[in-house]
Amino acid sequence: MIHFEKVSKHYDNQTALRDVTFSIEKGEMVFITGPSGSGKTTLLKLIHLAEKPDEGTISIAERETGKLKESDIPLVRRDMGYIFQDFRLLNNRNVFDNVALALRIRGMDDSELKTRVFESLKLVNLRHKADSFPLALSGGEQQRVVIARAIVSEPAIILADEPTGNVDPDTSAGIVRTFKEINVKGTTILIATHNRELFRETGRRVLKLYAGNLVGEETG
Repeated sequence: MIHFEKVSKHYDNQTALRDVTFSIEKGEMVFITGPSGSGKTTLLKLIHLAEKPDEGTISIAERETGKLKESDIPLVRRDMGYIFQDFRLLNNRNVFDNVALALRIRGMDDSELKTRVFESLKLVNLRHKADSFPLALSGGEQQRVVIARAIVSEPAIILADEPTGNVDPDTSAGIVRTFKEINVKGTTILIATHNRELFRETGRRVLKLYAGNLVGEETG
């Protein structure tokens, strides 16, 4: 599903990733860990096609990203959900509208749109908050809205960048449970986190980054 082969990425005089190689199979839920500045966010941006590698090749669903036309990139991204660590919710829109936005852009009819949005909110236990606005929610609730927004279009891949960085330990555990429920349905999930408690005893693969290098792999 996702394959990196000797991938490097540089910014000015800094190397964000260096000679990174790994593969993630369809339906896996994998964690990427490492301290701040280790390259986790850069790696996710490369998968999301927000950045291009300076060396090496990246393949997503057997398509080499370096060979994609610019016009193909939005179509590839449609099959990905991205969970940002800074939420990026629209504060002037309620929860329902925040989650529904991508479906509206695609022109989905209202009946199917409502069904999709309410199913996504139910999965993250926020069906009762559909009419609330982001600033009226706790940090944990806002993060769950972001997850609902990422999954509402039923993407094949979900990329999560520090999805529990702004919430308490109990909420973090609930978010991981939600990811597991989504993963059971066949969605490939890649979670970047510096919090080792997040993947402890999950039984999932953990890729370890340090200073841009992939330094090892373990099982959580």
